[in-house]
Amino acid sequence: MKYYESNRLELKEKLNDKFIRAVVAFLNTDGGRILIGVTDDGTVVGVNEIDKTLKQIADIITAQIEPSPTDSVKTEILMEEGKVLVSVSVLKGTKPIYCIKKYGFSSIGCPVRIGSTCREMTEEQIANRYKLKFLNNDLITEAVTNLPLLSFRSLKQYYLDKGYRLNDDNFETNLYLIAPSGKYNIMGELLSDNNRYSLIYVKFRGLDKASISQRTDYGQRSLIFAYEQLMNRIASENICTTDTTIRPRKDTYLYDYDCVKEAVINAIIHNDWLISEPQVSFYTDRLEVFSHGGLPHGLTKEEFFRGISKPRNLRLMKIFSDLDIVEHTGHGVPTIIRKYGKEVFDITDNHIMVTIPFERSVLNEVIQNNVGINVATNVDINKTEKDIMEIILREPRATYGVIAKKIEKTPKTVERNLSKLKEKGYVIRQGSKKSGWWKVIK
Repeated sequence: MKYYESNRLELKEKLNDKFIRAVVAFLNTDGGRILIGVTDDGTVVGVNEIDKTLKQIADIITAQIEPSPTDSVKTEILMEEGKVLVSVSVLKGTKPIYCIKKYGFSSIGCPVRIGSTCREMTEEQIANRYKLKFLNNDLITEAVTNLPLLSFRSLKQYYLDKGYRLNDDNFETNLYLIAPSGKYNIMGELLSDNNRYSLIYVKFRGLDKASISQRTDYGQRSLIFAYEQLMNRIASENICTTDTTIRPRKDTYLYDYDCVKEAVINAIIHNDWLISEPQVSFYTDRLEVFSHGGLPHGLTKEEFFRGISKPRNLRLMKIFSDLDIVEHTGHGVPTIIRKYGKEVFDITDNHIMVTIPFERSVLNEVIQNNVGINVATNVDINKTEKDIMEIILREPRATYGVIAKKIEKTPKTVERNLSKLKEKGYVIRQGSKKSGWWKVIK
């Protein structure tokens, strides 16, 4: 059998100093195999000192590469043309970067595989990969915000509403809102009342980004509050058409709300917040949920599609789980795939985008009847109730007086219409009467 070197195969006549470079290069790229006992031109010559060779390989793998790749390297003996070969199979590493220990994380110490050769990484590549060592370790809990003082009234109220007893002395530490340096971290800012980050909602006219119809940044307060605002808005845009000619009647929605919710949650939990905020974009025929950072290192697309959960922001997900926003079961992606297929996912090293197509039958009715995709298109909602819902979508904590002033009605009229909306199941009151807020649920 004739062998030829490639991006996945390295040939070695015998074990030499270049062997470790090949192992590290395969770890840092896409994996591969090293055959010892075969010359560069593919001629099988065999290995004479088998035991010595195996011992040297074991020493290199266990002691001379950082971090240790023992779980990613497998050695076996082969027979070819009556001669003994040593095959070393190297998987793509589970860590962002590997190096030859004696050279450290320098260019000479961090090779990658390009074609059939091993090349040195640039300093920029090394720096970027080295940072990834910490990304899966919750970089937002390591990175410090430049806000010296943060308050967490909203976050504490969310926990109290779920029945948690809080100790103010260790609340911030227990929820990892403080970096190892003792200063507030990025996650602390995200969950604080001072939060400067947003969840971005954009509406475009047409099929592309040529014309923006509306943009809203949900934020400036706790990320939990911003998430609720965004999901209220997404729920309000979900037009429903009803076929009353059959029994029971059939309701058809513009999009599957549960799938969109899972996409938004994934965007928040997996987003690289040090780059920018996630964004939800509405077009004439679809909506897109966009997050930064791609898949967490070590998670393949196949694992992602199977629902294996490896959140980039693990501590943030724990808080979302505490507040019953997410269930750490990994069912979100499979739920989307069952409804819309894998093709709705666009995954690169820099982003994940989920595109949810609108239901064609609902779109056709919208076009035929000139119905706008706006809040409360249902026939049992009057204009005053619709105006109130639009306000509390933007300002859930608005008082009767504030709402009354905006819609030019009396506070009593606002109170009466909100009571009707509660009875119809369109809104609920969260928290106490004095310090709570309104939530649109339908």
